[in-house]
Amino acid sequence: MDTLVIGCRTTENELLSAMEACSVRYDISWIEAGLHNVKKKLNRTLQERIDASGSYGRILFATGFCGNAVCGLSARQAELILPRTDDCISFLFGSCKEKLLWNDSYFLTEGWLRGESNIWKEYQRSLEKYGEARTRRIFQALFAHYRRIALLDTGCYDIDGALPEAKRIAGTFSLDCQVIPVSADYLRTLLTGPWDPARFLTVRPGGRITDADLAVTY
Repeated sequence: MDTLVIGCRTTENELLSAMEACSVRYDISWIEAGLHNVKKKLNRTLQERIDASGSYGRILFATGFCGNAVCGLSARQAELILPRTDDCISFLFGSCKEKLLWNDSYFLTEGWLRGESNIWKEYQRSLEKYGEARTRRIFQALFAHYRRIALLDTGCYDIDGALPEAKRIAGTFSLDCQVIPVSADYLRTLLTGPWDPARFLTVRPGGRITDADLAVTY
């Protein structure tokens, strides 16, 4: 069966590394991380990618549920398989429950740092538009519930190269900076199966993702 992977640029390094480790050469349709800022736009883009998938019989989502932005997606001709996690950070931790142990952290990956629409880039643009005093008030409020910037060490990129930027972000918002080891194991299982229903949502051709499908217990 021909397989397409829909991947997020936030975890680009991890997906490519997992594909190499699993010796698979699936085509990838990349989603820019900035689309997560507008859930309806992300949903529409994902449906467009499904509709344009042509002869692929299976589509693997290396994305998580993305704040339930996948709700309402119609499978059309292809089987859809999604990790049962709220987002891609959770599948790097291995589960939503494991990520919750760090719920006072703002998570970064090297792919996130490269994104054009992440909150750090928005901070830079806000400085130019509103000036330092107003921008600091806005972003201090946004980060008020966090204790640390957590740079996720997935083993798939140069952590020493990304750490200075993470420390700069943490220092700007008076947060601690910590490196947390995680892995791409969940992604490797996504690529190869088996797809345990407790860990993966499978939508058969012609099916549609509903609210009831999106309960996350893992």
